[in-house]
Amino acid sequence: MNLQPPYYYETEVEWTGERRGKMRAPGLLTLEVATPPEFKGHAGIWSPEYLYVASVNACFMSTFLAIAELSKLEFVSFVCQAEGKLEKEEGRGHRMTEITLKPKLTVGYDHDRERATRILEKAEKNCLISNSINTAVRLEPEIVYLEAVEPVLA
Repeated sequence: MNLQPPYYYETEVEWTGERRGKMRAPGLLTLEVATPPEFKGHAGIWSPEYLYVASVNACFMSTFLAIAELSKLEFVSFVCQAEGKLEKEEGRGHRMTEITLKPKLTVGYDHDRERATRILEKAEKNCLISNSINTAVRLEPEIVYLEAVEPVLA
C-alpha cells in the first residue's frame, strides 16, 4: 500500500548525428550524451555508463546530507569518488556489475568518526537509486578529522 502518490521524472533524448544526442528534462540544462569510445563512440561526452554511476553517486550524497542533517552531524567536507565496473556476462551481454563508492568525509572532532561511519552506511543502505538497481554497491569510506577547522552543521 503506497502512502504517498508517485513522483514522475521525464527525460527526452534526441539523436543529433553519429552516436550523439541531446538529453533534456523540463527545467534542467540540456546535456550532450553519446556512446563511449569503447563502443565506437565519442570521448569527452557524458555516456549512459557515466550517468549510471553518477546517479548512484549523486543519490548517495543527497541521502547522506539528509541523514547527516537529521542526525545533527557536524562535518567540514564531503567528497565521493565512484567507480562502476562494466562486464560482459554470458547470456546477458554488457552490464554494470558493481559500483564502489569511496566517500571521504572530514568531521570536526575525532569522537564523531564512529557516528559518521554509521551515517554513511545508513545513507548507502537508503539511497533510492542503489535500492532500484541490481548492481552491487560497495562502500569504502574514509573518515578524517580536523579539530582546528570549524565544522558545518548539515
